[in-house]
Amino acid sequence: MNYEQLASFEPALARFLGKVRHCFKRDKTFEYLQKYILGLMTDLKRKSIEPIALASGVAVRTLQEFLAFFRWDHALADRTLVREVVNRQYDQRSIGVLDASAHVKQGLQTPGVQRQWCGETGKRDNCVIGQHLLYTDNDAHNPFSCVVASDLYLPACWAEDRDRCRGAGIPEDVVYRPKWKIGIEQLERVMAEGLRFDYVTFDEEYGKSPEFIFELDRLGQKAIGEVPCNFRVWVKRPACTSTRAEHASHRVDNIVSHSPTFYGQPWRKMRIKDTPRGPCMWHVKAAQVYLVNHQEGKAYCPVPTDRTYWLIVAQNKQTGETKYFISNAPAKAKLERLMEVAFSRWHVEKWFERAKQECGFGAFEVRTYTSLIRHWLASRLAMYFWADQTNRLRGEKSADHAGAGRRCGEYVSLETMGQISVFLETPGKAMSLLPSA
Repeated sequence: MNYEQLASFEPALARFLGKVRHCFKRDKTFEYLQKYILGLMTDLKRKSIEPIALASGVAVRTLQEFLAFFRWDHALADRTLVREVVNRQYDQRSIGVLDASAHVKQGLQTPGVQRQWCGETGKRDNCVIGQHLLYTDNDAHNPFSCVVASDLYLPACWAEDRDRCRGAGIPEDVVYRPKWKIGIEQLERVMAEGLRFDYVTFDEEYGKSPEFIFELDRLGQKAIGEVPCNFRVWVKRPACTSTRAEHASHRVDNIVSHSPTFYGQPWRKMRIKDTPRGPCMWHVKAAQVYLVNHQEGKAYCPVPTDRTYWLIVAQNKQTGETKYFISNAPAKAKLERLMEVAFSRWHVEKWFERAKQECGFGAFEVRTYTSLIRHWLASRLAMYFWADQTNRLRGEKSADHAGAGRRCGEYVSLETMGQISVFLETPGKAMSLLPSA
C-alpha cells in the first residue's frame, strides 16, 4: 500500500464522520466522537477510555462523561449508519445474520454483567452479552459486512432488580427478553429505515423457538437457520389433534433416521464454499414438514402449522458433524441457495473477531447503559469505515496485486496507518482529525 493511499484515509474519515454531525448540537461534543473513533482505529494496546483519552489529549473524566452523559443523539447516529448501508445496497442477495457476542468482564458494575454462558471462553463466566444483527452482501471475493444493530441482552436477575438497573442507567423499557425477541425487534428497526435482506440466518439459540420462525413469517422475511436435534416437527399432518403418541410430533433427528421421507432419498453432495484447505463438501437431504404451533390457551395440545417448511439435514463425512436446518422459504426455492445462506454465519464470527482486535469492540470499561451502547456504536462506525475503504482500495488494484487479496482489517493495516501524521502519537502532541471548533 503506497503513501498516497494511506494519506487518503484522513479526508475520507472526515467526510464519513461528517455524515453524523447532525446528531450533535455542539462542535466540541462532535470533536470528542472524532477523537474516540480515531483512538479505536489506531494501534493502541488497550482501546478503553483511559488510553484513548491520554493519547488524544482529552481528560479521562471528560471522555467518560462524553459517553455517559453528554447530549448527543446516538439513536439518530445509529439510524444514519443503517441508511448508509441502505444507500449502498445494490445486491439483492444480501443476508442478515443474527448472533450474540459475549465479553468477559470482572466485577459487578458493568450493565448486564452476570455469570452466564460465554462464547468467548467456552464456559460459564462473568460476562456481558450483546445481541447483534449483521448485514453482508456475501460476495464470494470481496464481501462487505456491517453490524447494523446492537442491543444489550439483559439477564433476568438484572431485570428483576430495577434499583440496580436504575443505578446503571438502564431504561425502564429495557427488560429481559430472549435473544430471538431482541433479534426480531432489530429486524423491525432496520426494516423501518428501508434495509432489506434476501435471507436471514441464525444458529440454534434462535431456531430452538418455533415462535421465532413464526415472527419471521409475520415480517415476511425469508430465513434459514440451525435448529437443535430435539426440535419437533411432523412429516405428515396428524389424523387428528390429540395428545396420543401416534399423533405426536417427532424430533428431527429421529425423523431423519426413521422416516421414509428421508431415508428413502439419496444424499446430495454439495460444494458449500472454497477454503484454504480445499472445497468444503456436505451431504444434504431435504423435505417439507409441519412445525409445532401451540395455540393460545392450548399449550398442552400442540397443532401443526397450516403451511409447510423446509427441514434440511447436512452431514460432513470427513468430520462426522450433522446439522439440522429449518427454513420458511417457498417450497420451490433452490436448495443450493438455501445451503449457501445457511453456511454464511462465518461473516458475523469474522466481524466479531476483527472488531475486537482492531476497533476495541469488547474493550469497554463502563458503568452505564448509555456508555456501553455508544461504545458499540463508535466501534461499528469504525468497522463500517474500514469495510468501505477496503472496497474502494480493491477497486484501485488488480486481483493479482500484492496485498489486494486481503480482507478488511488485514488489508487496511493499523500498523501502516501509523505512517500518516494525523494518526501518530507523538510526545506532547495529541491525536487530531479535524481542527478544533
